[in-house]
Amino acid sequence: MNKTLTTLGLAAITSMAWADNHIFDINISKKGAPIQPTMYGIFFEDINYGADGGLYAEMIKNRSFEFGNPLMGWETTGKIEVRNDGPFERNPHYVRMNYSGHPVIHTALQNEGFFGVSFEKDKTYRFSVWARCPEGGKAMLEVQLVNEALDRNQHQVGRHKIVIEGSEWKKYECELKPWMTVEDGKLRMFLRTADSKKPKSDITVDVEHVSLFPTDTWKGRENGMRKDLAQALYDLHPGVFRFPGGCIVEGTNLEDRYQWKNTVGQVENRPTNLNRWQYEFDYRFYPDYHQSYGLGFYEYFLLAEDFGAAPLPVLNCGMTCQYENDIEGEAKYHVAVEDLDPYIQDAVDLVEFANGDVNTTWGKLRAEMGHPEPFGLKYLAIGNEQWDYQDNPAYTKRLARFMEVLRKKCPEIKIIGTTGPNSEGWDFDLLQPRMKQMGVDLYDEHFYRNEDWFLGKAKDKDGNPIKGCGATRYDNYDRKGPKIFAGEYACHGSGKYESGKEKKCNHFETSLYEAAFMTGMERNADIVHMATYAPLFAHIKGWQWRPDLIWFDNMRSMKSCSYYVQQLYGHYKGDNVLSLMMNKKPVAGTEGQNGLHATACYDNQRNAVIVKVVNTSNEAQEVTFNFQGKGKDLKQGFKEAEVIALQSADMDAENTLDKPDTIKPVTSAISADTRKVTVEAKSFKIFVFKK
Repeated sequence: MNKTLTTLGLAAITSMAWADNHIFDINISKKGAPIQPTMYGIFFEDINYGADGGLYAEMIKNRSFEFGNPLMGWETTGKIEVRNDGPFERNPHYVRMNYSGHPVIHTALQNEGFFGVSFEKDKTYRFSVWARCPEGGKAMLEVQLVNEALDRNQHQVGRHKIVIEGSEWKKYECELKPWMTVEDGKLRMFLRTADSKKPKSDITVDVEHVSLFPTDTWKGRENGMRKDLAQALYDLHPGVFRFPGGCIVEGTNLEDRYQWKNTVGQVENRPTNLNRWQYEFDYRFYPDYHQSYGLGFYEYFLLAEDFGAAPLPVLNCGMTCQYENDIEGEAKYHVAVEDLDPYIQDAVDLVEFANGDVNTTWGKLRAEMGHPEPFGLKYLAIGNEQWDYQDNPAYTKRLARFMEVLRKKCPEIKIIGTTGPNSEGWDFDLLQPRMKQMGVDLYDEHFYRNEDWFLGKAKDKDGNPIKGCGATRYDNYDRKGPKIFAGEYACHGSGKYESGKEKKCNHFETSLYEAAFMTGMERNADIVHMATYAPLFAHIKGWQWRPDLIWFDNMRSMKSCSYYVQQLYGHYKGDNVLSLMMNKKPVAGTEGQNGLHATACYDNQRNAVIVKVVNTSNEAQEVTFNFQGKGKDLKQGFKEAEVIALQSADMDAENTLDKPDTIKPVTSAISADTRKVTVEAKSFKIFVFKK
C-alpha cells in the first residue's frame, strides 16, 4: 500500500471527523429570550480630549478665560489685563484690550486651540465674541485665521473686521472662510480703531467667551458636535448611551466632581471644571485639560435622541474616587450619609429636567433650551466604581439613601448600582450579592482584562483558573437577581513595555477576542441587558488611556478594529436569542471546541436568522449549520443569504489615521442553501439567512 496515500487518507478521515464535530444545532422555531434594545451601546467619558478638543466642535481653548491660569492657551501682546466682573455670573473673567501705548505696537490676542486651530479650505467657520467698549464709542476687532508657517508675506489665510460699539455687552458674530487648509493654525484678534479721525489712545475693548465653530456641525447646531465623530457614533446603532463618565463623575475632590446642573442653561454661563484626567498619569500630563461644559447634559440627551439610544446618566453618589482617596479619610473626601440630601435632590431634579412637564422648574429650563417634549429618561446610575469594605458598607449605605427617595419620587426610573472596579475578587464578591439584596434593577460591571481573560484562560497569581472569565461568564449567573450592565470593558494587550517597543493597542487580535466574549453576552440576553465598550474617543496628540474605540486628530478620524466589532453586533443584534448548541453544549471556546465561539438570534425586521461565529484558533474550522424546528419553518427555507467577515492575516495589524481602512468588514452574498461554511483562522463572521 502506498504510504503517502494512506497518510493522506487518514488525514482526510480525521478532517471529516473534526468537521462533523462542528455541527451547530440551531433551533429556528423556538424563540428564546428577547435581546433588549439597549443591549449594545456607547459610553462617553471626557478622557483623551474626548469632549473639548474632540466631539464638542468648539475650536478655542479657554474661551472664557476661566482656567486656573486665565490666559492659558492664549498669547498676548500690547496692553492686556484680565478682569473678573464680567457679564456671566459663573464665568466672571474677561480680557480688556487697551491701546498699547505706541502706535506701531499692536494689542492682540492669539489662541492656540486644541493641538492647533485647524481649518479647511473654502469651508466656513462661525466666530463669535461677547464684547463692549467700556468707555462707550466704538472700536474694531480684526479677526484672523493664521498659519505662522506660511512662506509668504502674510500669516492670515482668512479674516473679518468687526465693529464693536457701545458700553453694553453684546454678542458679535461673523463667518470666516480660509483660502487654504491648515492643520496647526491659530486664531488671532487685533485691536483696531474704527474711526481714523480718533487717536488710537482712545480705544479699549473688553472681550469674553471667544468662540470658533465649523458651521457644518452635526445636525447643523450652533453649539454643536464635530460631524464626523458624531456620525461615527450614530453608525454604531447604539441602543443605550451612558454619560458623562466614569471617573470624572467622582472627581478627585468633591469640588471637582461632575455636577450636571453646571452643564445646562446658557452656554456662556456654564462654569469651567478641572478635568481629573489632566493629572491622573504624570507620565502623560496635560495641564491644560479642562471641561468647558459646552457639551453638557442637555447636549447628551439630544445626542441620545439623535442616535435612537436610551439615555443613561451617571451621578455622583457622595463619594470621590476611592483609588485616590482612601476610605479612612471618609470625613474629608466623601459626603457623610446624613449630608446626602443635596446629592439626592440633584438626582430627583435630573429626572424632572429629562421628563418633567414644562410647568416644572427643571422641565421649564429644558423647554427654554429648545426641547419642550420630555426626553423619556428610564435609567439612572448612582455611583461609578465605588466599593464596600467588609466592616464598612461605604457605597451601599449611600446608595440605599438614594434608592429610598428615588423609588418614592421617581418610580418610573430603573436604578443601576455597581459591583466596583473589578470583574472578580473580594470587592466584586462583596458587592454583587449586596446589589441583589438592595433590589437594584441592574448592576454595572467593569473589566479591562488581557487576552487570556477574554478567552476564558486567565489564572490568578497562584496559577489557579479564574472563575467567571471568557464567554461562559454569564452562563451560570443568578437568573433571579438584578440584570447586568457591562458598563466598561475592553481587551487590553498583555505585551510589556520593553526594548523601546510598546504593547499593541486596538490591534486586530484583542478586538477578535472581544467579539468572542460578546457571544456569551448575547447568548445570555435574558440577564445581560446592556454593554458598552470603553473608552470611546482618543485624540492622537492628547490621550491618557488606550485602547479606545475611535481615534482622531483635528481633521481626521479613524475607526478601530474594536469599533467594527461593536458596530457589527449593534447592526445585527436581532430580537430574540435562538438556541445554538454543538454536541449539546453552548459554543464558547471551551475544551474540544477548537477555539470556536458562536451565538444565533432571530431578527424580526429582516425576517432572518443571524449566526455569529468567531474562530480564535490558528486553523480554519469547518462548520455545519443544522437548522432545526417545526416542519413549516424548515420547509419554507431561506430566500437569500449573506456573510459579513472581519478578519486579518496579521494579528498585530491595526487601523491608523493614515490607513483607516486596513481592516474593516466585507459583505458578500452566499447561496441561501448554504449549510457548510469555512470560518478562517482568527476571524469573525456573521451569517444572515433571510426568509
